Amino acid sequence: MTTGGRSGAPGEGGGGRRPAWAGGFRALAGGGIAVAITLAILDPVLDARDCPNYGGSGNASAFGDERYDLAFLLVLLAWLAAVLVEQALPVAWRNRGAGEVALRAVAAVLLGLTVACCLAARLLTVCH
Repeated sequence: MTTGGRSGAPGEGGGGRRPAWAGGFRALAGGGIAVAITLAILDPVLDARDCPNYGGSGNASAFGDERYDLAFLLVLLAWLAAVLVEQALPVAWRNRGAGEVALRAVAAVLLGLTVACCLAARLLTVCH
């Protein structure tokens, strides 16, 4: 606080600043980009006809190595954990009311959970 009693001056806690539009959604966006890059690198099978066990029986992986099935699930779980942790941090609440904080948190968690579940269900069952 300055000697004049004015809080919110530049460099002093930012009491008068507008909240960032992406506040509470940074982990969702960053994790989504990381998952997309991971999928681009791993290049999974998206069509059942391209599976190594097509026309036969048994289980196969959509990825080149079966160990990537577990690794992909762990990446998705880490992404969801990062979204949850971000919602619990006071930085995501900065200069927002309780209703807006709760709405943004629910939106971020539900969107992340929906995308993660749809990706996992699609990619981990395509060759089974």
